[in-house]
Amino acid sequence: MPAKVRKAVFPAAGLGTRFLPATKAQPKEMLPIVDKPIIQYGVEEAIQSGIQNIIIVTGRGKSAIEDHFDVSFELEYLLESRNKKELLAIVRGISDMINVSYIRQKEALGLGHAVLRAKELVGDEPFAVVLADDLIEAETPCLRQLLDVYNFFNAPVLAVMEVPRDKISAYGVIDAEPVSHNGASDRVYRIRDLVEKPKAADAPSNLAIIGRYVLTPEIFGCVQAVDAGAGSEIQLTDALHHLLRSRPIYAFRFEGTRYDAGDKLGFLKATVEYALRRHDLGEPFREYLKGLKL
Repeated sequence: MPAKVRKAVFPAAGLGTRFLPATKAQPKEMLPIVDKPIIQYGVEEAIQSGIQNIIIVTGRGKSAIEDHFDVSFELEYLLESRNKKELLAIVRGISDMINVSYIRQKEALGLGHAVLRAKELVGDEPFAVVLADDLIEAETPCLRQLLDVYNFFNAPVLAVMEVPRDKISAYGVIDAEPVSHNGASDRVYRIRDLVEKPKAADAPSNLAIIGRYVLTPEIFGCVQAVDAGAGSEIQLTDALHHLLRSRPIYAFRFEGTRYDAGDKLGFLKATVEYALRRHDLGEPFREYLKGLKL
């Protein structure tokens, strides 16, 4: 049996320049989709997938993330004194939901470097990586889908999705062959090669790596072995390419809808669609949208 995945790493040290000036003084991970910060959606996905030990890689100006998942005695006292029991339960639930640790990434040197910063907290065991910018709405949490594949093959697994060729250069891309799994032959792939941000003409496929990974501890040595790549950063894709020399890596074309909440248009789409799914907001918001003169 493969070792159980008990920890999830959340890289959150990026500067969020695409959302300036909103992110000048607050982390992009704390921007709300309706009434919940982006990072909380990812944390809840990890919990729903059976993982409660969360490692958040932070940087300068990210203290709001730590405050969000910490106990807020003053706020709890205020809500209790005003008999706002539902809000009190929500606030307490946030601080009670996870076991959380923090590690600093002093410079934003790339996703590979952010993952490497978590090495001591992860230890010698498999772990998940969740990029909170990628919101994924799915009946079965995306991370849970990956964990099921990991448990079957006892090997690293990456989430992938089909991306139009004119957008492929923004992603890590895989060259892979499909393999049968649970009676299907079009969702699991054994990876032959990976490349970070290729030109459209050079991309080996239209399968792009999305921000969910289940990795084994060998990845840390691979990150240390590679040089800076695209964007002069230490790329996790390059480290995975290095790891591929010594063990198989799989990809899973997950079931669900992905929103790029690190992009302004993706953020707006996520806000609208998550609001429409809310039982308390969906109907009145839908009626409002119908009345817009577009």
